[in-house]
Amino acid sequence: MDLSAINPVLLIASLMVAATPLLLAAIGELVVEKSGVLNLGVEGMMITGAIAGFAVAVESGSPLLGFVAAAIAGAALSVLFAILTQFAQANQVASGLSLTLFGLGLSALLGQSYVGVKPPQMGDIHIPVLSDLPVVGPILFGHDIILYFGIVLTAAVWWVLKYSRLGLVLRAVGENHDAAHALGYKVLKIRLMAIMFGGACAGLGGAYISLIRVPQWTEGMTAGIGWIALALVVFASWKPWRALLGAYLFGGVTVVQLNLQAAGVAIPVEYLAMSPYLITIIVLVILSADKSSAPASLGRNFHASR
Repeated sequence: MDLSAINPVLLIASLMVAATPLLLAAIGELVVEKSGVLNLGVEGMMITGAIAGFAVAVESGSPLLGFVAAAIAGAALSVLFAILTQFAQANQVASGLSLTLFGLGLSALLGQSYVGVKPPQMGDIHIPVLSDLPVVGPILFGHDIILYFGIVLTAAVWWVLKYSRLGLVLRAVGENHDAAHALGYKVLKIRLMAIMFGGACAGLGGAYISLIRVPQWTEGMTAGIGWIALALVVFASWKPWRALLGAYLFGGVTVVQLNLQAAGVAIPVEYLAMSPYLITIIVLVILSADKSSAPASLGRNFHASR
């Protein structure tokens, strides 16, 4: 065991990278749940975004086009969920689980010819002076544009939910969709937009895994990150800034367990590998008793004729 081999600067920098796909997916799901919809298909949308972004990036030679395609793919898959739950009035839990299974199968089919292929690299942003600072530079100012986009998106979602009329309407729909409908708000349209936003964010998170964090395509490579994102929304009590902190917490656990494995810590690899999911379960158990922050209409279908 050689813990001196772990570089704390690189550890923190890699923590930010590991947290980004989780943050993107969690912020998207947070908006969806704020509208009163529970979408358990995050994992399926992430893996679909991962293969769509990877394929487009490889074929076009542009990682940015890959991320655009991933967002579109995630949003398109979320529309299927919206049709089932918002228009056909299907059960949200069952529909979300079906979406995950569908996404996993679809991505496996589409990704067969991309196994072993290397995608084009997305360069990191170099900020003059700041990027060259010791310790702080490599940690904060030497990352890719999508990582910074995730942080900006978190701030934007926080501001919209807290200070804008759009956020007020979204929260009203999530708290009491019947009252919002009585006031003249188009509940189904608002929820559809929220679901598509969540799908696009999940797709971006999936593409970040296949194009940046692990630049390759492997079947099932999201490896449960979508489920952790769902837990993270509860952990954050449906608050964007808490979601950011939670993403870095769970990302940190993942990075630390990988570094401990590399350092030869005398703990079975299986225990280290399951640690992020174990912590997720513990957090959910602790917080399950407090449902005061959850939108009151979460998981309930809306029908205008009622």
